[in-house]
Amino acid sequence: MSPPSAKQSQVHYDGGFENLKCWQLARQLMRACHHMADALPPSERYDLSSQIRRSSKSGMANISEGFGRYHYLDSLRFYYIARGSINETINHIITAHDLNYINQEQFQALYELGREAERTLNGYINYIRRCQQGAQEYGHSFLTETLPSYDVPFQNLDE
Repeated sequence: MSPPSAKQSQVHYDGGFENLKCWQLARQLMRACHHMADALPPSERYDLSSQIRRSSKSGMANISEGFGRYHYLDSLRFYYIARGSINETINHIITAHDLNYINQEQFQALYELGREAERTLNGYINYIRRCQQGAQEYGHSFLTETLPSYDVPFQNLDE
């Protein structure tokens, strides 16, 4: 199934985020990283293993959350976070290789999968920017909230 053209009003693929190539690649990366994490030494259980599991899941989750947003700027915010999570995962893959937890062949396969997921997500980000879904209704600005001002009187607790 090919994506709709930028001229069409429907930005997202039919069927949901599961049909996005960038999400599918992020899912493959997550599964491969979990498999790798299972083979790490016990001393890495709460460190590298935990970090690579979380960052790889975050990439997938943020792509799906961005897909569920209507305004393109809101979607892009989640896709940028997903891109950061994918890069964090790539960093953990490099770390695992540097610490000799994975061999060169495993490293190369995981690294290339991570970079492919990143490239595909970058392409989807560019597509979303071109379509600008929601811009007609809501404009091109981010919605922001002003922070409340709290006036807390100082109390001297030494008295």
